[in-house]
Amino acid sequence: MERRGFLRGAVIGTSAAAFGGSLWHGAAFAAPAQPGAGPYGALGPADANGIQLPAGFTSRVIARSGQTVAGTSYAWHSAPDGGACFVDGTGWIYVSNSEVNPSGGASAVRFDSAGTITGAYRILSGTRQNCAGGATPWNTWLSCEEVSLGYVYESNPWGGTAHRRDAMGRFKHEAAAADPVRKAIYLTEDETNGCFYRFLPTTWGNLSSGTLQVLKASTATSGSFTWQNVPDPDGSPTVTRDQVSGAKRFNGGEGCYYANDTVWFTTKGDNRVWQVNLAAGTYELAYDDSLVSGGAPLTGVDNVTGTPSGDLYVAEDGGNMEICVITPDDVVAPFLRINGQSGSEITGPAFSPDGRRLYFSSQRGTSGSSSGGITYEVTGPFRA
Repeated sequence: MERRGFLRGAVIGTSAAAFGGSLWHGAAFAAPAQPGAGPYGALGPADANGIQLPAGFTSRVIARSGQTVAGTSYAWHSAPDGGACFVDGTGWIYVSNSEVNPSGGASAVRFDSAGTITGAYRILSGTRQNCAGGATPWNTWLSCEEVSLGYVYESNPWGGTAHRRDAMGRFKHEAAAADPVRKAIYLTEDETNGCFYRFLPTTWGNLSSGTLQVLKASTATSGSFTWQNVPDPDGSPTVTRDQVSGAKRFNGGEGCYYANDTVWFTTKGDNRVWQVNLAAGTYELAYDDSLVSGGAPLTGVDNVTGTPSGDLYVAEDGGNMEICVITPDDVVAPFLRINGQSGSEITGPAFSPDGRRLYFSSQRGTSGSSSGGITYEVTGPFRA
């Protein structure tokens, strides 16, 4: 069965999206995605913002680090990273982390139903190197510290008090993805010998207490897995990844995304996209650049998101500054490319609730510095 067959109706609360599906193909493992023609055709020439897009798509700049967001009095943060969208009445909010240390945190931009910016503001302050994260079904933003013994912070996209969630473990956090079926939050760890975790809250919707578990598996790239409790989630004196014998190692965990009984995550150290079939208790590779026939279109894998069509969108950290799409037919192709910003990386891809706009950032922009970040919006005929 193709990933498209699992679709329709995987809603994560009322926030970002009923996005995604499954690359699972029945009883046998699917072959990792291979290069092919993308669903939107070839990239056109660079536009005024230096972005190459397929026909019918346009881009605009939403914010620049250190500069006031248009129509507001708020200066956008440095090094924009992970992001998500949330429904806001008839409009929406895009939340973005700041990957600087110290004083990382996160900010938000509010849009009306026409996509006009109506506000921008800080939602998290006083934290360190906030890289990726994830939205919850109860419409909060989990902002993850990518530092040794880092924390997860739960913040409000509308502003207000943020809360440190100690029970979710202290390690080099990267991304988070919520699973309302199993009432779990999946977590990646950005270490060369990192692990893949899940957090089971004592009460779903309240992350103040619960159980941290790590994935255990004995095979390299596919097979079955189990979960085992992490004895000491605070990671001291023994780091969480070294507390459970047989914990599966992953080389630099990055983005994480859940839909329809499947969770996908990326590992930058080996340029892989992993998929975990939660109902079957198995895992496999959705993409591996070393298994690509010919030139690999996707390298430097990082943040990932998806759409109701079953397409996965994977942003590059470096590479040739592309966001690539992996289709339900296991085809991988460039969706967009940013020119003239080779010293940067693409971060924070997230779709507006109606699926018509894609937000993302170039973390260091044209300057190659964290103070030069640029946040974009791409509008066009994304397939539903």
